[in-house]
Amino acid sequence: MASLFLSNPPTTTPLSTPFLPPKPFFRGNKKNPRAHFANFSSPRCAVDTPFGGNVQKFPRTRVWDPYRRLGISCDASEEEIWGSRNFLLEQYSGHERSAESIEAAFEKILMDSFQQRKKTKINLKTKLKKKVEESPPWIKNLLNFVELPPTDVIFRRLFLFAFMGGWSIMNSAEGGPAFQVAVSLAACIYFLNEKTKSLARAFIIGLGALVIGWVSGSLLVPNIPALLLHPTWTLELLTSLVVYLFLFLACTFLK
Repeated sequence: MASLFLSNPPTTTPLSTPFLPPKPFFRGNKKNPRAHFANFSSPRCAVDTPFGGNVQKFPRTRVWDPYRRLGISCDASEEEIWGSRNFLLEQYSGHERSAESIEAAFEKILMDSFQQRKKTKINLKTKLKKKVEESPPWIKNLLNFVELPPTDVIFRRLFLFAFMGGWSIMNSAEGGPAFQVAVSLAACIYFLNEKTKSLARAFIIGLGALVIGWVSGSLLVPNIPALLLHPTWTLELLTSLVVYLFLFLACTFLK
């Protein structure tokens, strides 16, 4: 019995298990089964969506001219440039590339404006320098005694002599402006001595400015119509105001 079983083994059927995947079923060309998978497409996800999604995009991103990109003319004022930039940024704020394009055009306009102002300033200085070089010798010698100090120095000294003028006007009913004129002359000599490092030169320039201012005021004030002057302002007071102006110019712009 055992030998019979060994000589004729029973035919068995192949085992099947539900854990094994079924064989793929192909349709169409059996020689090229890969063609079957060509009809399948990979699933799409949110990462595959275009940049910005459905956000509104700036239509003039590729426009080269920065003025045309912002929708303004080449003669637009600074307020119009800022207004167009702020309006477009607010309208296309949800799209990063649109905002970058708008900002790039705005910065290009600002840079061009800065370069134009710089060239104009350089051209003005060149023209002034050329005029000075072509001027007569006496004008060149006169300009050698003139300088342009910093703006803060000009305003500080202007405030000082304006204060002296206001003080003289307020005390015009009590007495003359002799004290205020003396203080202004002393201040002028002090500033000139600090600049020239020569007390004698500072005294000569300050006294000369006082004399020229007083003479000019004496000649100028009588020609002013009485309607333009206050009734209580005397000739001495008005002449002292002209003196303050000459003292200010002398101690500020003369070397």
